[in-house]
Amino acid sequence: MFNPDKIADFPEKPGVYIMKDKRNRIIYVGKAISLKNRVRSYFQSPKNLPIKVVSMISKVENIEYIVTDSEVEALILECNLIKFNRPKYNILLRDDKQYPYIKITLNQPFPRLEVVRRVKQDKARYFGPYADVGAMREAIDVINKIFPIRSCRKDLSQIPLKERPCLNYHIKRCLAPCQGFIEAEEYDEIIKNIIMFLEGKQETLVKQLKEKMQEAANNLNFEKAAALRDQIAALEKVLEEQKIVSTDMINRDIIAMARGIDIVCIQVFFVREGKVVGREPFILSNTNGAERREILTAFVKQFYNNANFVPDEIIIDEDIDDKATIEEWLKHKKGSKVYVIIPKRGEKKKLAEMVAENARIYLDQVDSKDEREKLRNLQALEELKQYLNLENVPRRIEAFDISNTQGAESVASMVVFEEAQPKKEDYRKFKIKTVKGPNDFESMKEVVFRRFKRALSGDKKFNNLPDLLLIDGGKGQLKYAREALKELGLSFIPTIALAEEFEHIFTEGNDEPIILPENSEALYLVQRIRDEAHRFALSFHRSLRTKRNLKSVLEDIPGIGKARRLALLKTFGGLEGIKQASLEELANAPGMNKKAAQAVYEHFHCISK
Repeated sequence: MFNPDKIADFPEKPGVYIMKDKRNRIIYVGKAISLKNRVRSYFQSPKNLPIKVVSMISKVENIEYIVTDSEVEALILECNLIKFNRPKYNILLRDDKQYPYIKITLNQPFPRLEVVRRVKQDKARYFGPYADVGAMREAIDVINKIFPIRSCRKDLSQIPLKERPCLNYHIKRCLAPCQGFIEAEEYDEIIKNIIMFLEGKQETLVKQLKEKMQEAANNLNFEKAAALRDQIAALEKVLEEQKIVSTDMINRDIIAMARGIDIVCIQVFFVREGKVVGREPFILSNTNGAERREILTAFVKQFYNNANFVPDEIIIDEDIDDKATIEEWLKHKKGSKVYVIIPKRGEKKKLAEMVAENARIYLDQVDSKDEREKLRNLQALEELKQYLNLENVPRRIEAFDISNTQGAESVASMVVFEEAQPKKEDYRKFKIKTVKGPNDFESMKEVVFRRFKRALSGDKKFNNLPDLLLIDGGKGQLKYAREALKELGLSFIPTIALAEEFEHIFTEGNDEPIILPENSEALYLVQRIRDEAHRFALSFHRSLRTKRNLKSVLEDIPGIGKARRLALLKTFGGLEGIKQASLEELANAPGMNKKAAQAVYEHFHCISK
């Protein structure tokens, strides 16, 4: 437990404080104008503190701090620490790594569009993150129809390539820069138009294209004028579908919140040049016990810390904390004044109410879906208890599967479902150590023994015991799993095996299998768990096989040692990714240089021939 007497030594300066538990894990990050005063406020009478804060303080073992020169610097540091550490007690926007971005590879000759999950400092241009993946795909489809840019991953640093143009050229979806059919300057002009489209500046883009069309027509370049005419028509069709919400042409985001019993949805509408060009719903976690303004403040900080575009104006339907500091921060981020507005009346208030209504509708849909899923899960667990004659509802189920190729590189997976939902942080992987050759029975015994041996030894990663153990296989796998449990004195853990051929369930001491009804939620659940264990084991096995193949192939390339092999694997994900990488991409990988990249590129170029 943290000793509050230490707070006397804290400075009365702006900065960030970092709360850690007894395992030295960061559980909360906050900013303060005065570190001493802010941290001291947590240690007043518990009667004056929210329940969530009281619970958090009881787990604090140590508090560290970082002094900054200003409150704005503290805010930026707070955002980055929350994003990196994702502390247990901070209000969290769902992990931005899960949201996709549209990337324009401005760091390559003749840029192209990619969908990526992570923003890198690589001189490319990123748009997003997109919570609505469908809307993002729709935007990409529109771009591909209007703007004929390449979609291939070919290295175009030296053109023309010694190959024919692909199908996209013949259907007029690409201008074949690989053959030198379009100059870099003309291609870059198309990329600038795409950037304007993604920024929501469609009307300005249409205006510019009309001027260029007229100029081409005046110069008797009718082919170019016709191509521009078609682009303009397609863009105007997009504009017709966008709702006009303002006539002042200001770029603004409108943010509003809806709150359920244990869920919060924040909806953001993106208005560009007076029209709604997109909207995104976001679900926040760790919001129980938090005030509405605290939730909105946390969202605004995390959202704009990730955002690649900041509008001139941000309308929020309720008050937030740190408004002046956030405005100052966004001003530095954007390079010009940004206004955060909480409207009380008028047109902007109506816009905020419209967004709030959309947030409520989306939340109702999520609540209904979640409620139905909870009921199905509860039914599945109750059915399992009944069909398997268990004493308790199996709230935690662990499943094991073995994967190998004719006995080579045998691995096992352990997946965990709690309340009929995957708990991926508890998933575990095992390499089979003591079994030689293709022996799934002994492999199953080894992995079950190792898992529960570690639990008995006090390993906190394995200390939660299951209410039900599910073995992928038949009577043989079940027998050996039970032997491991008995040797450890854990025979009381209920264990079943699910045979894939007929989906029969086998239990110890019973010759006849348990056959679950075909339409039962219990059967659907055990199938899901078994399939997930199989998927997880297979993916682990494939990754090991890929590393082995990659290592053996790369060992033949001069200048590519162990460190570079690992760097290439991590950067490109496997052999196929390395084969497809351009010379420039290879050179930019950690630990690589131009000479090593050239050796790798030429090696695979020769192989592909």
